[in-house]
Amino acid sequence: MSTETILNKGTTQNGIVFPSKVMLDLSKLKKVYPTPKGDYVVLENLNLQIMKEEFVTIIGHSGCGKTTMLSMIAGLNPISGGNIAVLGNPVKGPGPDRGVIFQSPSLMPWMTALENVLLGVNQVFPHATKAQRKDIAKYYLHKVGLDGAFDKKAIELSQGMQQRVGIARAFAIKPKVLLLDEPFGMLDSLTRGELQDILIEIWNKEKITAVMITHDVDEAIFLADRVVMMTSGPRAKIGDILDIEFERPRTRKSVLEHDDYYTYRKHLIDFLEH
Repeated sequence: MSTETILNKGTTQNGIVFPSKVMLDLSKLKKVYPTPKGDYVVLENLNLQIMKEEFVTIIGHSGCGKTTMLSMIAGLNPISGGNIAVLGNPVKGPGPDRGVIFQSPSLMPWMTALENVLLGVNQVFPHATKAQRKDIAKYYLHKVGLDGAFDKKAIELSQGMQQRVGIARAFAIKPKVLLLDEPFGMLDSLTRGELQDILIEIWNKEKITAVMITHDVDEAIFLADRVVMMTSGPRAKIGDILDIEFERPRTRKSVLEHDDYYTYRKHLIDFLEH
């Protein structure tokens, strides 16, 4: 392997990560919640580095602190110990460098799909003209298949369509890191598959670093460059990391037919059942 290739992968020959290629760095991360019976340690000594343009999925049992970790990266939950940095800059609160897609789309129900996307676009691109900001919002609504729903109020949209607006809104602010907290967990399997395809199609074009929590092993494999497995709580940390070697762009058919697919699947299930 050439030195250039190694550098572009973000590692040296002895496996040490080059900081210049690290987008998101979690170092000795800790989260503690005080309770009447004493401190409850959700996360402890959690270390993870995620590269530029990488798509990482995170799996683990319910209650292991996955959502807590994601909310800390988003700046929505204070850090009890350790550090989180985006391109070397410590996370001190929410910011436009991190876009979030929640399980529930959290739209303003009285606003239209376009107005909901514009909320973020107007904040992040204040110096753009009104027409330019509207074009950005329309572009991403088009990318998620909502051409005919620009002027429909969020409350009039199905759950799947609302989540499409949530995806458009997150990509439209051009974040450095996209954080996804089980965004398809409440959807039926057909809608879920459609939105996975839409998400990965936009991500393939935008190449934004993405971190996604999921309980679905197949979803984790299909979307990710690496699957990060968290130990059960309390005091959860990274238990294992699985590299997914499938080429991109991927199709569901090619993934399912790949020789390594069931090997990956067994590895993840064995970890979860351990």
